[in-house]
Amino acid sequence: MMKLLQPDGWTAPRGYANGVMARGALIFVGGQIGWNAQQQFESDDFIVQTRQALQNILAVLQAGGAGPEHMARMTWYVVNRLEYITRLKELGTVYREVMGKNFPAMTCVEVSALVEERARIEIEVTAVLPD
Repeated sequence: MMKLLQPDGWTAPRGYANGVMARGALIFVGGQIGWNAQQQFESDDFIVQTRQALQNILAVLQAGGAGPEHMARMTWYVVNRLEYITRLKELGTVYREVMGKNFPAMTCVEVSALVEERARIEIEVTAVLPD
């Protein structure tokens, strides 16, 4: 069971939740980047890599018997904050195509670099599969 937490009087967030309360088996998805299952980048484009990273997360969730509806928390690491902000509309479209309208508690942080030199984004997820 999962419940979104929205304090009284707060403006509703768009594209994420302020908090999530859940009970069940925890699934921790390590940081996924925009390369394919053979660990090869097919593009250096931010949106293309984001789509692939989200598809990678979905594959890991499915391996644990979960889906995007079970995500409780996401942390996004981007190498270019401005690119993230200026491409939000495209990003939202890609996110909904892969994850549907499932919006966990999210954090986005700009980092100076990621371990894989070509990576533009890395995303980690915590999901809860109900008992």
